[in-house]
Amino acid sequence: MSNVTIYTTPTCGYCHMAKQYLSEKQIPFEEKNVSLDHTAAEEMIRKSNQMGVPVIDVDGQIIIGFDQSRLAQLLQA
Repeated sequence: MSNVTIYTTPTCGYCHMAKQYLSEKQIPFEEKNVSLDHTAAEEMIRKSNQMGVPVIDVDGQIIIGFDQSRLAQLLQA
């Protein structure tokens, strides 16, 4: 089973889509709300060099945005 962390904000539509996708596939994930958690925001920026969300970490592999095909590929590996 993959270790999945998704960095989100409450107003991000693509974040909601990514979480829905993971839930439908019954993939457990940890959500970190970067609008409320400054430490999580810094962690996300350090991992991705990005300030935009979503950023998805699958076993240390970083996906910027909701790239469904890349996400599926990493989850199958």
